Order: sequence, then C-alpha cells, then structure tokens
Amino acid sequence: MSNSDSYGDAFGRRLKAQASSFASQALPKSTLAVTELRYDEPEFVLSTPPAEEDAFVLGVHFQLFERYEYWENGRAAPVSTLRPGDTIIYDVKRKPTFHLNSAFHSVHFYLPTSALHTLADDAEVPRIQELRYQPGVSHADRFLRSMAEALLPLFTAPARVSQVVIDHLMLAVGHHVASTYGGLARSQAPTIHGLTRRQTQRAKELLVSDLSGSIRLADIARECGLSPSRFSRAFRASVGEAPHRWLIRQRIERAKALLRDDEVSLAEIALTCGFCDQSHFTRSFAASTGMSPGRWRRAALA
Repeated sequence: MSNSDSYGDAFGRRLKAQASSFASQALPKSTLAVTELRYDEPEFVLSTPPAEEDAFVLGVHFQLFERYEYWENGRAAPVSTLRPGDTIIYDVKRKPTFHLNSAFHSVHFYLPTSALHTLADDAEVPRIQELRYQPGVSHADRFLRSMAEALLPLFTAPARVSQVVIDHLMLAVGHHVASTYGGLARSQAPTIHGLTRRQTQRAKELLVSDLSGSIRLADIARECGLSPSRFSRAFRASVGEAPHRWLIRQRIERAKALLRDDEVSLAEIALTCGFCDQSHFTRSFAASTGMSPGRWRRAALA
C-alpha cells in the first residue's frame, strides 16, 4: 500500500534512521519492498508504532542489539538479544514497538498479507493468514541473511539497479517466507511447463530492449500471459536460467563488444551495459569471465 510506513523513506523517518530501499510490483495489487536502515545515535525512547495495515516485516540485523525490549499491542515480550546475522519477524497489524536503546544496521523485507495470498493462489493451496514466529525473539535464517548481504552493495546506488533483479529477488523472498513461516506447500510436485517459442522470443526481446533492466518482471510476464511466478519458472525451464541471470549474460556480451574499442572507458561501458557503476561492472565481469575487464581488453586487443 502506498501510505505504508513499514518500508522506504517513511520507515526510516518513523525510526529516525537513514533509509535506502527498493520496491517491487512483481505481484498484482501488492508492493513487496526491502529497506536498509542505519541508526547510529540511540535516543533511548520507544519507537513510533507503524500505521495499521495487514503486513509483515522480516528484519535481518548486522549489529549486536544486546538488550532488545519489544512490545506488541502494548504487551511486552521477554527481553532478548539480537545477534548479528539473525532475523526477527514483525506483524505490523499488532503495532510492534521497541526501545531505541542501541545503534543498529539492518535490512527489512516487507510483505503485505495480500502478497502471501497471491503466492498461495498461484500454488493452488489454502491462503496464508499468519506467519509463525515468536514475538521479540530472533533466529537464524540463512536464506534471508544471504539475500540481505547480497543487497547491501546495491543500496549505495538504488537508481541504477535493475528492476528485473529486484523483482526476481523479492519473489524469491516471498516464496521463502510463505513456505518457511506460512506453511505454504503444494499437495504434489508442480508440473513446470516451459515457454512457447514465441513467448521465449518475446521475453528475450523485452529484456534486451533496455540492458539497465528497468522493465518490470510483471510486464514481461503479462506479455506472455502468465503470472510473474509462473513466468520465472517457465523461463528457467526453457532457457536454463532465471531471467535476471540471462540478462546479466547479455550485458557481459555487450560489454565484450565495447571493450574491443579502446577509446571507450570502462566507466562508459558500465553505464551503457546497465551496471550500477564501474565497480559493479568489474565484479560481474570477473565473476563471468575469470578476469577483470581491463585484462580482458588487453588480451582481446593484443
């Protein structure tokens, strides 16, 4: 919902923290979001309760929060400790608040209940109304921790990050949360059908039409007459990799062509090929080819 204060800048203002965020409309009529928060100067006051809505927030903390005092609907939970890397779950409709007695650095995933309903409908199983969690108590969730860590570098330049990548990551988070904490399970293993030849061609055309990846996954899925979740599964079945992985390979191939012209700078190539910056380009190129762009260029022009 657009007036939520449980993600984005409004979330940061409510907790008096620096915020950077991404939002996704990969699911119809729902906003999925992820927000990085940095709170450096404890004020030793209670946090402001969130606006009432039917949604959940899952926070991955990167700093020790030694004495975590937490309330839901005004009722105190046992005092606990948030350990670096652990996850804690909040039910927004229960008005969670906590004592701002410690600095923190965290990444919070926002999922409205409507998104969980959509995921359940897509899997053809009963809808999810609640998530299983213990108020005020953190736990280890390796998947969410790895997702949060992968997103950290992207928060430094959010305007340059591919929307396809964010849509894909948020869908993955949604499926993980629904299955791990909401009991989402299929009665039988789903039959995964690939895309038709025409659908595959159209999807690839849309992906490469803008290497920055600004097109939304939902728009590509709509062109193929599928839901975003089913499109992602079908694309992988047909092409052998997820849409955002395929897009990265196209960026690398385009970069190789540009690297053969030694008058084009690495910074220019990075932006032309849709990378956040030269550093992001270098990391992605090295991961794909085993060498830096500069070294690859020297070898290609030798």
